[in-house]
Amino acid sequence: MTDPMQYLTPAWRDEAEKRLKSELSPERMNFITSSMSNIYRDCPDGSTRYLFFRFEKGEFAELLLGDGEPPAAEFKITGAYDTFAKISRAELGSQKALMTGKLKLKGNMVKALKLASIADRLNKVLSTIPAAY
Repeated sequence: MTDPMQYLTPAWRDEAEKRLKSELSPERMNFITSSMSNIYRDCPDGSTRYLFFRFEKGEFAELLLGDGEPPAAEFKITGAYDTFAKISRAELGSQKALMTGKLKLKGNMVKALKLASIADRLNKVLSTIPAAY
């Protein structure tokens, strides 16, 4: 088995991009065109990081990892690092995290609910990456 890589590092991001491109077909993504920024507060080093996803016609187009303010996105989801880590380990569903207030969403809520199953597919792929949190 591969050694776990540190969550939210450039190596983890590269692995996430590779898996998302190979495992999420435009058909599985319902040919969506959208973007989403996950804002991770209270990272282990005390910083705030972001993970930005963009899809064009269902094709995985971009995955950016950084500090500070993320690129503009259709949806902005903010939460604690620990909450996102639980979602990435498939211990917590993203919809439940939103509904219980563990995550905050900015964007069109009606569209977000329609895209919830797509977000679950994305999180399922990310949960397969051996990671150390």
